[in-house]
Amino acid sequence: MTRPLHPTALVTGANRGLGKAIAAGLKARGCRVTLGARDEAAGRAAAAELGVAFARLDLSDPDSYFDAVVGAGGFDILVNNAGLLGRESLLSPRSDFDMAMEVMVNAPLDLIRLNTPHWRETGWGRVVNITSSLGSFSQGLRGPGAYGVAKAALNALTVALVRDLPEGVKINACDPGWVATRMGGADAPRSVAQGAETPVWLAMLPDDGPTGGFFHDRASCDW
Repeated sequence: MTRPLHPTALVTGANRGLGKAIAAGLKARGCRVTLGARDEAAGRAAAAELGVAFARLDLSDPDSYFDAVVGAGGFDILVNNAGLLGRESLLSPRSDFDMAMEVMVNAPLDLIRLNTPHWRETGWGRVVNITSSLGSFSQGLRGPGAYGVAKAALNALTVALVRDLPEGVKINACDPGWVATRMGGADAPRSVAQGAETPVWLAMLPDDGPTGGFFHDRASCDW
């Protein structure tokens, strides 16, 4: 099936930074965007600024995103952008391993599962998993704390789900680069607009576009 004229899109972690820029980019491409955020006040303010819908999503609380997806009847496009960056050693009792896996692996998989009935019915869908070179085996899995491990798991999920998703659904991972966000820091060399360009491209791929890939600046990367 061809892409809907105005695809519905859910972007997680989108009240600021990269997620907000992705939401803005999708809206500019004619999508009906829902901005997902844990902080309701900040999320509603960002959604009002962009002129898009808002859904409170706490990715550590499955009930919150279950209600959002089921209530909407599913989304054509899912951008798994929300993340967290801890720096405690994996061997420390203060490690954020469990939360990192919940937010950056378990919740994205749950959201994909919740949207699958919609994609199966429509025959068209796009999943964009926002990952990082810090979770790349080819670059030494350099991420601090649990971050790199969770992103590596998200990368693996991207590859594995190709075989399970309905026909017409494409799933890809995207490394936006070191972007000047609250997580990336003010010294990061890339703007949020630069970081958002490839995720928006992947979300709007044509029917003959790639699936199961890892991309940076529209170029394929080594896992």
